[in-house]
Amino acid sequence: MRQLSGSNEYGALTEGVYYILLSLFTPMHGYGIMQNVKLLSNGRVELGAGTLYGALGTLVERGWIEPLAGGQDSRKKEYRITESGRSALLSEMTRLDELLSNGRKLIGGEPE
Repeated sequence: MRQLSGSNEYGALTEGVYYILLSLFTPMHGYGIMQNVKLLSNGRVELGAGTLYGALGTLVERGWIEPLAGGQDSRKKEYRITESGRSALLSEMTRLDELLSNGRKLIGGEPE
C-alpha cells in the first residue's frame, strides 16, 4: 500500500516494538522491558525472551535504541531510546491518532 502524502518513513510498528520503544524512555534491561511492556499493555502484550532479544537486536541495528556502556554481564545490558527511535515512535503515534480520528469521524464518536 502506497501512501500519497504524509508518508511515514518508518512504517507501521508492531505493538511489541511500540511498547519496547515507549519503555526505553527510561533506560532498562531486558527483563525490565518485558515487565514494563506487560504493565503498559495491562497484561495484553507479553514478550517472550526470544522475541524481545530479537527485537532489541533489530532496533539497535536501525539505530532506534542503543546499549548503555557499563557492566560486563551481557544479560544485564541496559538499553535506551535514541533520537531516531523517538522520531519513529512519535511518527507511529501520529499514525495511530489519524486512524482513531478517521474511525471516530465515520462511526460517530467514542467506542462503547
